[in-house]
Amino acid sequence: MVRHSSRIELSLSALKNNFRFIREKIGPDAVISSVVKANAFGHGIVPFVAMAERCGIRHFSVASSFEAYEVIQARTRDSRVMIMGILYDTDLEWVIDNDVEFFVYDYRRLEQARDIAKKLGKQAIVHLEVETGGNRTGMSEKEVIPAVRFMKNNEKYIKFEGFCTHYAGIESLANQFRTQRQLQAFNEVYKKVRKAGYLPKYRHTACSAAALAFPETVMDMVRVGTAQFGMWPSPDIYNLHLMNTGKSKDAPLRRVLSWKTDIMHLKDIRKDEFVGYGTSFQAPRDMRIAVIPIGYSNGYPKGLSNKGHVLIRGNKAPVVGLINMNVFMVDVSHIHDVELTDDVLLIGRSGRNSISIRSFSEFTNLINNELVSRLPSAIPRHVKK
Repeated sequence: MVRHSSRIELSLSALKNNFRFIREKIGPDAVISSVVKANAFGHGIVPFVAMAERCGIRHFSVASSFEAYEVIQARTRDSRVMIMGILYDTDLEWVIDNDVEFFVYDYRRLEQARDIAKKLGKQAIVHLEVETGGNRTGMSEKEVIPAVRFMKNNEKYIKFEGFCTHYAGIESLANQFRTQRQLQAFNEVYKKVRKAGYLPKYRHTACSAAALAFPETVMDMVRVGTAQFGMWPSPDIYNLHLMNTGKSKDAPLRRVLSWKTDIMHLKDIRKDEFVGYGTSFQAPRDMRIAVIPIGYSNGYPKGLSNKGHVLIRGNKAPVVGLINMNVFMVDVSHIHDVELTDDVLLIGRSGRNSISIRSFSEFTNLINNELVSRLPSAIPRHVKK
């Protein structure tokens, strides 16, 4: 079988650890919905859904009907799927027929859902999203009660599964005034829903940052993305965890993903020779360099040119020259007996050294989620214990 130029390993033990930690934070009752949009944040929907199910997860959130389809292909029958984002009119019948849950943020969608569900003889499973100040998607407060009444009058064909919102920047403590306004707005609208006499099964507002740091946002369900993969949503959320536990350092989350490749070529160069395209790196001495067979087309940021490093035999090998479309070079002059058969670690731990996903942000403008979600789906993902 032909090989890809790199490979990703997913740690089941790390994932189990992360879900245990999340459960400790949110308590025993709230349902955990595993957010697997963007190809499970680059981890791969197919392998990750199977891993999450082995950890006891039975609810998954996605951003589109296409992603819902991918989850359905990977899940066991008792797992549920919820679409939080785009749902085309042409996909609505498939969604309802397959019992896929979906956000509704405009009244027209309720009417469409009712008509299709009636034709199919089924219930559309709806989560009503309310606008609380994020100004992205969400039904306005004045639309909510008419929508609730519509669902109540058509409950044979519409199931009021959830009432929800999304926080705008809860990862940053600088936004806490805005978060509190959103939470207050959500609770005020929910009071009106209760007066209307037709309640959802779940209320949910919490993402990873909210679930880890703000217990008042944890309701009947939490939608956990970043944290399940072993990444902190932000330094602010990590520091809040330290403050709440009274610790100076702690590592309760473990990275699920490791990314590896191989040495493509070894080359000895002389002092003053240039490496790669242009003149961005000129050898200050005689050097030995290794050519690595990935580049920005494979998700390795070009911003790491002359800044990043990889791990070979547990040693840091600095990037020299520009990151190309599908190759880059590293200095291995200091690594004795380096061979073409050596693994090259792009993300992960080797010996005493490690390269974290977070470390990429030191030299680029990429945040954790952005980096991993850009990893091409063509890279093979393998699950290890």
